[in-house]
Amino acid sequence: MMPGSHSQSLAKRYEQIKLIDENKDDLIEDLLRRVNELEDVYQQTKLDREREIRFNRDIQLHEMELMNQIQRIKKIMDREPYIIVLLDGDGMIFHDQYLRNGEQGGKDAANQLASALNHYVSRNLPNVTSPKLVTRVYANVSGLGNACYHAGIVDKPSVIDDFVRGFNESRLLFDFVDVGHGKDRADDKISETFKLNLYNCHCHQIFLGCSHDNGYARLLEETIADIELLGRISLVEGIPFERELESIKNSYRVTQFPDLFRTTKIVVKTPLKTHTAMLSPHPTGATLTRTSTNTSSSSSNTPISSSSWASVTALNPGDVTLQLNKPSSPAPTSEPVVQRNKVGQRIDRMDFKNLSKDELNRVKKMKLCNLFFLLGSCPNTNCYHDHDHKLTRDEKEVLRAVARMTPCHFGMSCEDPKCIYGHRCPQSEVGKKDCHWGSNCRFEPAQHGIDLTVVKTTKV
Repeated sequence: MMPGSHSQSLAKRYEQIKLIDENKDDLIEDLLRRVNELEDVYQQTKLDREREIRFNRDIQLHEMELMNQIQRIKKIMDREPYIIVLLDGDGMIFHDQYLRNGEQGGKDAANQLASALNHYVSRNLPNVTSPKLVTRVYANVSGLGNACYHAGIVDKPSVIDDFVRGFNESRLLFDFVDVGHGKDRADDKISETFKLNLYNCHCHQIFLGCSHDNGYARLLEETIADIELLGRISLVEGIPFERELESIKNSYRVTQFPDLFRTTKIVVKTPLKTHTAMLSPHPTGATLTRTSTNTSSSSSNTPISSSSWASVTALNPGDVTLQLNKPSSPAPTSEPVVQRNKVGQRIDRMDFKNLSKDELNRVKKMKLCNLFFLLGSCPNTNCYHDHDHKLTRDEKEVLRAVARMTPCHFGMSCEDPKCIYGHRCPQSEVGKKDCHWGSNCRFEPAQHGIDLTVVKTTKV
């Protein structure tokens, strides 16, 4: 081997070893860089983990605080549970034995009501433990006294004052509230008290006694859309539910306390002479008596049903007729007449088809006094309907139609030409024996499909 080639071989081998060392150094440097990157990632992950641990610990502490707060609030909410009973005294009428016993009767009625409520709660509201019982009865007390006196339930109106006093003295949270004279006073107070308690967390149930008054249907319809509220309301039925309430009562709990409340209206037996005097076109020199035009019932003490304590003396003008002595002055040339068809059925001209439904509903909601606006005066000193509205001619015609929707006590045999109430169903058509309301119509079947051809008139 030549000396030069040996040195070249060694140099070549050295270069190879040098290259290997360089590759080794590069590998070590790459490894070190990767270690540094992983260490950075590790440190970041460690920080994130520590931050998460601290966050979870804070969340747990906050959750524990919230749970403690909820428990404290729940204890506060459960501290004074109560149920409230709201009764419209114009229709939810206590049985006669309570009313006639005066002060003791009021105490007995309150205690019996408390016992019935406790039994109802234990049976239907097991989650409510020992609730307080709050009762509010709203009524025109003087009207109640007069109604009970004229119906023969009590021997003097002041007995009802004694009853109210006994009711109020019986329990701390039982109140019989005298709303005085005026329309819708009981309704308005009950509505506002109802709304005040509906969302109160301490109030676990509202008992609403209003089966006699369709006006409460508006109040109840507002809560039907909220399912959570339905279970908080129980309806108390005294007299049967009116038509509008009947259609929505199935959405609520319904209960009755038959041992406490009447299921029929008060019946007045005393003739109201002031009413007949008001109707007389010649009050001076007239002898007025109450005589029935129904030949099957001619007694002057025929019972007449009243719709409420407040309106018991505002009876149907169709319930009375007049017997007049001959007036000293000549009678008016144009006298009112009663029109009848060939079979003797009374015909009242009513043009309901041309009446605006909205206007009809508007006038009905105004709760105007029919006697005052259609006959000129109202004999009922306790009347709670409106007497102050400035009635227009169109409104008067609508009011006349509204009055015709209430059946007259004497039906088609009524002989009073000034009777403002209905003698045939305004919804029926000639020849048809039914109407829109079917079997629920307030008018008798014989008062449907009446022949409207007038063949005779009667002057009274």
